[in-house]
Amino acid sequence: MAAGSLAAQETAPEDLLAQARQPAQGSTPARTEMQARQADAPGSMEEAFPRMVSDPLVQGEYGAEVVPLVQPWTPQQASALAMVIRGIGAEGLDPADYQLEPLLAEIGKGPSDALNEIASRAFVWLAEDLRDGRTPMDARKQWFVIDPDRDLYRSGELMRDALASGDIAGKLMSLNPVHPDYARLREALAQAKDPARRKLIRANMDRWRWLARDLGNQYLMTNVPEYQLRLTVNDKIISTYRTIVGKPGRTATPQLAEVVEGVVFNPTWTVPQSIVVGEGLGQKVLSNPGWAKANGYKATKGANGWITVVQQPGAGNSLGRMKLEMPNEHAIFLHDTPSRHLFASDERALSHGCIRTERALELAITMAILGRGASKEEAVEIATSGKYTLVPIQKRLPVYITYFTMATDIDGELATFSDIYERDAPVLASLDLPRVQNRARTTDEEIIVIEDDLRDAP
Repeated sequence: MAAGSLAAQETAPEDLLAQARQPAQGSTPARTEMQARQADAPGSMEEAFPRMVSDPLVQGEYGAEVVPLVQPWTPQQASALAMVIRGIGAEGLDPADYQLEPLLAEIGKGPSDALNEIASRAFVWLAEDLRDGRTPMDARKQWFVIDPDRDLYRSGELMRDALASGDIAGKLMSLNPVHPDYARLREALAQAKDPARRKLIRANMDRWRWLARDLGNQYLMTNVPEYQLRLTVNDKIISTYRTIVGKPGRTATPQLAEVVEGVVFNPTWTVPQSIVVGEGLGQKVLSNPGWAKANGYKATKGANGWITVVQQPGAGNSLGRMKLEMPNEHAIFLHDTPSRHLFASDERALSHGCIRTERALELAITMAILGRGASKEEAVEIATSGKYTLVPIQKRLPVYITYFTMATDIDGELATFSDIYERDAPVLASLDLPRVQNRARTTDEEIIVIEDDLRDAP
């Protein structure tokens, strides 16, 4: 394994092995069974690899069959793998990451344990990068999507099936994202000559791997830098909506994969305490009942002095006439706005994190119908009633909040978008660094709970 990968770990495996060999305080010099196992522990990552990769933790889950990640390879099978590595640049990956030269050297020596180990290792690394993405989690800024593919397409099983069928390339290429945008970027990469453009294409190809390989046949997707939301059915855009997204900084919209569980028509808005107290809205509402009624605010003051302010449904409600219920720890959701004139602006990073959508009532009625929560007539009646109504969704719809700086736009053209949150730089930098092994599956970045005060910039 490359030495550079060990630097990315807090404690190198060699150090852990050395620590394991140290006798505990107060232990006797007698060679216990535990000490015997410690003495027989591998002395390097190269030696440890065959044992480590068959561990259920590395495999991804406890209950499933553990398929070893070192399996027997013939020189012919390993040669087919070498051909995949030679051509992997077409997928935006670097052949130098997958030990091509050592693999070719072992192929020339014929069948051996060494060939089994190096071919298995190269296959696993390719599978990981094609399935999960090459970019380490610390370079994926505010990316909170949990990719299910590691559990659906397990490396040991993939290798076993590839070796049994003899179709090494086919099995590995089956991990590619199925969304048409990935293929579009791959075509662009084949044609690109400018190094900077090629690198940007590679970064955005990798972003597709951070998502599930198959997004489903019906979903909502918003590309934050494009300021657009799409309703997609069978990879075809049914309708699009302009969006307003979070301002750069702590109010930037994070990247999520969530599910619409319901549609709220005529929502209320519980005003965050940062406004109730920080901006004095609570006292203003209590002191000016006429103004409060005109603006739809109701305030209650507890015995302890705590003021709660709720804005009632109505034309001036800060959430507009609908919001999509998609529970998440970031408090991000899609909603309407009474300030619809802002959708005419080209630059629409204006909110405190939540995503405002144009023609929001149309979207809400569509979601209620698609989710079989209401018929068209029922949804229209509820929407126009002026009363708060939650319509649960029976057929839940995925929502993907993504961040692509190169993608197919709503007109079907491959386009670049402004990197409004400066999230490209760490991804691009990671392409120049050694491949990180034993990558984390989730981020340890701070979760910023959005308090979208919905106030518009002047």
